[in-house]
Amino acid sequence: MSEVVKNKKRFGVMRLSDAVFGGYRLPLAGFVSILHRISGMLMCLLLPFALYLLDQSLRSEVSFAMLHVFFASIPVKLVVLALVWAYLHHFSAGVRHLLMDFHIGLDKDSGRQSAVAVLFVSLGLTALVALKLFGVF
Repeated sequence: MSEVVKNKKRFGVMRLSDAVFGGYRLPLAGFVSILHRISGMLMCLLLPFALYLLDQSLRSEVSFAMLHVFFASIPVKLVVLALVWAYLHHFSAGVRHLLMDFHIGLDKDSGRQSAVAVLFVSLGLTALVALKLFGVF
């Protein structure tokens, strides 16, 4: 075996740390898959917070008015926007995975196109929600 092949670092079992820190260039479909997992985890972690806010808003008119003031701050709007992105990305990536379960878009080219579509749809809809949230229209 030649020295070039022997000394070349080969990737065996891939871990997320290898993709992030190891110099492995992750394909776009893999990046969307990781974002799908992150968005699911983000929604799961923020669900108790969202349910608590819903409970407080339905408790009385005074608590609803207090939450209205609370949601007027920029950091809270950014957290809400992160939750909106997580939902939209998770939904669109889930539709992509359902299509793949029906054997639609399994080859490399259509997988990349569907990954681009997921990113475009989720970020585009999140931008529209951000414009509405920050009062542009």
